[in-house]
Amino acid sequence: MEEYGKILLIAMPTFLVLVLLEKLYGYLKGSDTVPLDDAVSSLSSGMTNVLKDVLGLSIGIISYEWLFSKLAIFSIANTVVVYAIAFIVIDFYGYWSHRFAHKVNLFWNHHVIHHSSEEFNLACALRQPISGIFKFFTFLLIPAAIMGVPPQVIAIVLPLHLFMQFWYHTRHVGKLGFIEYILVTPSHHRVHHAINPEYLDKNLSQIFIFWDFMFGTFQEELDDVPPVFGISRPALTWNPFKINFQHFFVLCRDAWNTKYLSDKLTIWFRPTGWRPKGFDDLYPLHKIDDVYSFSKYKPALSKFQLYWGITHLFVVMFFLLDLFSRLGSLSFIHILVYGGYIFLTIYSLTDLMDKNKWNFLFEIFRFSFTVAIGLWMKTWFGYSTILYLVFVYQTMALIISVIFYINENKENVLSPIN
Repeated sequence: MEEYGKILLIAMPTFLVLVLLEKLYGYLKGSDTVPLDDAVSSLSSGMTNVLKDVLGLSIGIISYEWLFSKLAIFSIANTVVVYAIAFIVIDFYGYWSHRFAHKVNLFWNHHVIHHSSEEFNLACALRQPISGIFKFFTFLLIPAAIMGVPPQVIAIVLPLHLFMQFWYHTRHVGKLGFIEYILVTPSHHRVHHAINPEYLDKNLSQIFIFWDFMFGTFQEELDDVPPVFGISRPALTWNPFKINFQHFFVLCRDAWNTKYLSDKLTIWFRPTGWRPKGFDDLYPLHKIDDVYSFSKYKPALSKFQLYWGITHLFVVMFFLLDLFSRLGSLSFIHILVYGGYIFLTIYSLTDLMDKNKWNFLFEIFRFSFTVAIGLWMKTWFGYSTILYLVFVYQTMALIISVIFYINENKENVLSPIN
């Protein structure tokens, strides 16, 4: 956990700088593909994901350490060769776990947030899940275990493999010639994120594109079919917590409402989007029928609301970096409480961006949580000065949320009672 935190201290600011550079490039070019509201949601989602990982809020059905201890036949020296083997096996694992995530109802819930943005940019790459509490696909690493790839090598290569997928989430890079036949490129991945019928569930590879050639899921980006991004049942929220569990709640509701036991038991493992017969009419869901004619989710935020949301985002970034820098010195309970406060802050931030008029109630709870931390610790996790600054920030957040509430409801407040 501590080592991963150290990696994130470098990775998080680096990704943020790259997102800002992409926005600047698009602005100067006259083709800005990074709307601020969407970027705030994407970055918030990335923060929830890394925080979940650092807090260890996931359970492996089978651990790679166990597979290695039971299945290793060969013993490979810790050389470049073993890292190359690990990388290729992890890429194979990535292709098939990705394919399952697109094809199976329950597993789609784990992946849907990554596709939820109706834009396609570097920030979108950071939309990663918190709903994957259980890790189902470690068995796909069996080839590495048999060949004797040590667990510590897998632990190093896995995050590197994930970070290497960041660069191709952009619309500013065209096709790359012969590289298109070797590696996943921005063109390939634009196809993957598109909801056009021609592109659905294609290009599932993560680094090497040849898996798609081998297993029949490759689709070239077509000049006459511009990709339209998002999901066919749009999230209609900036809140990563809501996006992470929307699909799961639909499955739960459908499983509860269906009268057939077979449907209750199998809905989880049916093809993605499957619902019991007649449920589309009985319990309709908002769905995009024409990908070329729909309105993107975009609540009408004032400039002040937007900039306050961005301020929130940088405050969250500060809290995260502070937490990650001190994982070795804080107790486990302090890490959990600090992490819980950050989760609350991200929820409040994105709830505000959704223009939820009841956001001020959540801010009252967050303010109370801050007071409880102050009374308990007498410092902000060891720093007395920061505690006062947090109280100032928290008070401002509460006051501003109340002002937003009044502004959103002033017509009702000022209208006479008949």
